[in-house]
Amino acid sequence: MAAAGAADAAALASTPPKLAARLMRPLEVVSALLLAVIITLLLVGVAARYVFSLPVVWVDEVVSLSFLWLAMLGAVIAMHRNEHLRLTLIVEKLPAPLRGYVQAFALCAVAVTLLALAGPALEYTRDEWAIRTPELSMPNAWRVAAIAFGVIAMLGLVLSFALRTVALRQLIVAAGVLGAAALACQAGSVGLQSLGNLNLVIFLVGVVTLCLVAGVPIGFCFGLATLSYLGFATTVPLSVVVSRMDEGMSSIVLVSVPIFVMLGCVLDSSGMGKAIVDVLAALFGHVRAGMSYVLLGSLFIVSGISGSKVSDMATVAPALFPEMKRRGHKPPEMIALLATGAAMADTVPPSIVLIVLGSVAGVSIAGLFQSGFVVAMVLLLALMLLARWKARHEIMEGVRRAPWVTLRKLLVFAAPALVLPFLIRSAVGEGVATATEVSTIAVLYTLVIGKYLYGGLSARQVYSMLVETASLSGAILLILGTASGMAWAIAQSGVVQQLSGFLTTLPGGPWAYLAVTILVFLLLGCVLEGLPAILLLAPIMFPIARKLGIHDVHYAMVVVVAMNIGLMMPPIGVGFYVACRIGEALPDDVMGAIWPYLVALVIGLVVIAAVPWISTVAL
Repeated sequence: MAAAGAADAAALASTPPKLAARLMRPLEVVSALLLAVIITLLLVGVAARYVFSLPVVWVDEVVSLSFLWLAMLGAVIAMHRNEHLRLTLIVEKLPAPLRGYVQAFALCAVAVTLLALAGPALEYTRDEWAIRTPELSMPNAWRVAAIAFGVIAMLGLVLSFALRTVALRQLIVAAGVLGAAALACQAGSVGLQSLGNLNLVIFLVGVVTLCLVAGVPIGFCFGLATLSYLGFATTVPLSVVVSRMDEGMSSIVLVSVPIFVMLGCVLDSSGMGKAIVDVLAALFGHVRAGMSYVLLGSLFIVSGISGSKVSDMATVAPALFPEMKRRGHKPPEMIALLATGAAMADTVPPSIVLIVLGSVAGVSIAGLFQSGFVVAMVLLLALMLLARWKARHEIMEGVRRAPWVTLRKLLVFAAPALVLPFLIRSAVGEGVATATEVSTIAVLYTLVIGKYLYGGLSARQVYSMLVETASLSGAILLILGTASGMAWAIAQSGVVQQLSGFLTTLPGGPWAYLAVTILVFLLLGCVLEGLPAILLLAPIMFPIARKLGIHDVHYAMVVVVAMNIGLMMPPIGVGFYVACRIGEALPDDVMGAIWPYLVALVIGLVVIAAVPWISTVAL
């Protein structure tokens, strides 16, 4: 009887996840279809404009509607899969009993954020019903209803997950703490409003920090902090947050984000990335430090296709690590080089970070793409010099140059993959097409080439990649939306003008400001995944840089490189732990090995900051 009772209990416990999975399948299918529709419509638009000289004016409206629904459905799928970006380092080090309460707090914080957004999201949808799109005359409510649907669906998932995975006592305590804090803020709202900009520190710094430490997903940290600030310290209606989310997630430029994520998935699954790695190994693998050069060169080229650091590392590491181990490379050194190489390659177009930065800071994406290639070369050189010095004792016994016949075969096989990053860079840099248009063409190119030259992709694989892309894009775009709301709140407070006045009068002028920028983004890159740091500070920092006469593209390169270095800095950097997971090594073992490589990148960053010509020569 005891065994039967345990089995029944296990069956009951597994029912909610199974039910949730069944309910999620239709959403996954719809999200996959939406992404396919977006790619198809953009391709139709490109063909109509460039081939037939007949622009299809309604394409952007349908793409905009589909894109916001894709973003919110992707956020729901990411919630179901527990894939929203968050800082887990501190929570994982807590004692087990305390960890349960902290996890309950995090779940309650997410639920409170969604609950606070639900009403304003429905109100915003109702208000947008009267607004019609210019070409198809559709009610704009059809588009923005995606926000309300996504918020309510995520709320249901969070509540279900909390009740299923956390003890009721822990949930009650966590809910009580949040409720008491809300009541205290409500009771003291008059006093809070009298504090002025000190509320920015209390809510937008204090609440965000507390939630980050507790493991609340980054997007919800920003959302809860902004809602708390506006609700308790101002008289601004909360519907403003929803409207800013809409604006932050709906830019047509950002449509290229999920498409480049999809491109990275195709690259991994089709074998195109491995073909590039094999060619470089045949060319340089026989020289001392050759495999390190191959790893860095592969990251450089593959990044120009996928636009994703995780995709880059996952493609390169399995192909090269076995041979590097045979030559005497130690796993911590290999993973350190992998992590810093991925940080170096994030300025190589098509970088998702550059696309988002160009969108929020009003900087030419074509200019960023042109400059990023040169900047990455400087960082590549710094890492290659260090790798050569470290490989002075490398075991080279039995290493031979690849025969010309083998090299020729590999070059022919990899040629279609090798030309793609240069096509992307040239098309955007020369103004032939936008980043969004190029991304759709690149996806079609890789799907066709992957099918006929690299073994092909099954329909099941393509569907899985579409859903995976929706999930990752939803997690990213939700952060963009909530960070946009927070950035608006900061701008409306007037603190930007005060900060501008202070920073523009720093002794040292532009050079002092660049030094401050490097320190700020190194630190923020450690704590936040790259995009949130850019979204929060770009609207503040770039106007000040312009006042000081710093070139937009030069400043953007300093920001992106500093942020990427911070992302790989232990003990907090998120990218550092991703690299350790891909390389299957303990972070404690890698921590000591990565610092010389980070120092090499910092030296490269200082050179880039000190010599603006590096960033502007290609413009």
